[in-house]
Amino acid sequence: MLATLAGERSPDQRFRFLFSYRSTICKFSIVKLAIDNVRYLGDVGETDIDLLRDILPHCTSEQLMRIEKSTEGRDLSPVTNKLWRNFFEKDFGIERLSEVWKEERQKKRPQWRRAYENELKECDKKRKLIGDKLKKLYSEEANEKQSRQVQICSKIPPSSNKRNFYGGSGSYNKFSNTKGRLMKKAKMEYLNSHEAKVHLAMRKNALQSRQRAPLLKKSVGSYGKESASSSEFTKPWRRS
Repeated sequence: MLATLAGERSPDQRFRFLFSYRSTICKFSIVKLAIDNVRYLGDVGETDIDLLRDILPHCTSEQLMRIEKSTEGRDLSPVTNKLWRNFFEKDFGIERLSEVWKEERQKKRPQWRRAYENELKECDKKRKLIGDKLKKLYSEEANEKQSRQVQICSKIPPSSNKRNFYGGSGSYNKFSNTKGRLMKKAKMEYLNSHEAKVHLAMRKNALQSRQRAPLLKKSVGSYGKESASSSEFTKPWRRS
């Protein structure tokens, strides 16, 4: 096929054609090999920029961050800046992208990697605050339950009024209901927060970008054992 394509050319033209063709095939092989092993890439300081334009778009945000931090003495932003902008929109949403873009476009050269890192830190900080709030509510609820158990063990309930056994006319129940509402409200605030949605989107994107082995089928033997053991302890009812 190569001889047919280069047959009607001059010797010099045939040489250039064959060299260009082989270079294209070689470049394609290199790019394919790099894409297949992109999770192992590190320092790409000596790599041709045209190759990087073909390889780096196949990276996840974690892989691209590792490559840029591993590459010293070379600025990869001419290739990666657009990629970081896409990651920002994908992980944090178009609305947040528009807000940050108003700040970045005032600069001579927007730095979308830095904007991505700052937004990620801010989301982690807010998520930690919400998590601490939930932990505090759980701790208070556990302490209240513990104090109630101590009260039951140390106080003899009057026979005339059973409601006093639980601390008076519904005082504990009111407090418990208030705690429950606060915890439910805190959970809903977190689930509906921007940080929770971002965290969920990032987890989905990470799962989609990784190649996972097929899940093994669960054995049903345990079910048979459980049903057999339960039948041994089940006795028929006898009429007296």
